[in-house]
Amino acid sequence: MMEPANTESNKVNDLQNLEIYQEAMDIGDLVWQIVDEFPRFAQTTIGYQFTRSADSIAANIAEGYGRYSYKENRTFCYYSRGSLRETECWITKSVKRGLLDREAGKFLYERLINLRKRLNAYIKSIERNI
Repeated sequence: MMEPANTESNKVNDLQNLEIYQEAMDIGDLVWQIVDEFPRFAQTTIGYQFTRSADSIAANIAEGYGRYSYKENRTFCYYSRGSLRETECWITKSVKRGLLDREAGKFLYERLINLRKRLNAYIKSIERNI
C-alpha cells in the first residue's frame, strides 16, 4: 500500500533524494576518513573542528529542510554555506600543516566549490518561494 504524499516518512525520503544533501553527506564521510588518519594531537585539535564543520554542512541542510518554512530553510542553508566555508579553511590548514596531501586537499576543495555553487542555486530556488 502506498503512503499519502504528505507523510513524515516521505518528507525524509525527499531529503535523502536531495542531491546537495547527498553530496554534503559524502563530503562529511570523506572528511571523517581523512581525520581518522591524523595523528592523535591533530585529531583532537584541528581534526575535531574539521569534522564538525564538514558534518554541519549536511546537518544544516537537513534542519532547514525539516522546518517547513521557506524563510527558515533559507536561513539554515546560509548556516550550511558558512560551515562549507569553514571546512575550506580546515582543508587549507591541514595541507599547510602536512596533515593532508596537497592533491587530496585540492580534490576535496574542488568538491566543496561545486557544492557551494549548487547550494547557492538551491538558496535562490528557495527565495523564489518566499
